[in-house]
Amino acid sequence: MLTVKTKELYDLSHSLAAPLLSDCEYPWEALPRIKTFIMELGATLSPEEYDHPADDVWIAKSATVAKSATVNGPVIIGKNTELRTGAFIRGSVIVGDGCVVGNSCELKNAILFDSVQVPHFNYVGDSILGYRSHTGAGAITSNVKSDKTLVCVKTDGGSLSTGLKKFGAMLGDFVEVGCNSVLNPGTVVGRNTNIYPLSSVRGTVPPNSIFKSPTSIVPKEDR
Repeated sequence: MLTVKTKELYDLSHSLAAPLLSDCEYPWEALPRIKTFIMELGATLSPEEYDHPADDVWIAKSATVAKSATVNGPVIIGKNTELRTGAFIRGSVIVGDGCVVGNSCELKNAILFDSVQVPHFNYVGDSILGYRSHTGAGAITSNVKSDKTLVCVKTDGGSLSTGLKKFGAMLGDFVEVGCNSVLNPGTVVGRNTNIYPLSSVRGTVPPNSIFKSPTSIVPKEDR
């Protein structure tokens, strides 16, 4: 069964964005609201726990930010998170606690739940990455269709119109994306699913499965 609703993809107890996402039946409904939400939430964060170096930037004091990293607001960087060499935060980004944003990675209008790792050469745009999800080196979210039309999400009951021109991917909790994979606009990957390296993923991938190719998606074996 294809599961695309917020409650089916995410445990909201693992994200600062829980108040925003809990108000969204489908997680992509949060994408146009991330910027405003950051400004509202940032104003409530404790100055004892978060540095506030700019009007729209909040960085946890326990976070590690490389000197070569670029952080543009509005943005919230969570506790014990690491921004490595050359990381580029373009704005409208919430990075949770215990995350890794690695070398030459670019984030834009995105939510990363706690313990997410995007460690090497990743682009994450107009996307939401669930708790403990991980993208291999070079994996990217493609967030605009080549014909520039609005993005739809394919489900068992047909296509859902999102009304969005920019929409990358929704990754559920515990998703693993293999190296050099492309998640095409409107991709939704269910919880606890693995994507093989070098994959081009389109549409919706069921939870608890292994995506080997578009024509070979198999359920995970119980262990």
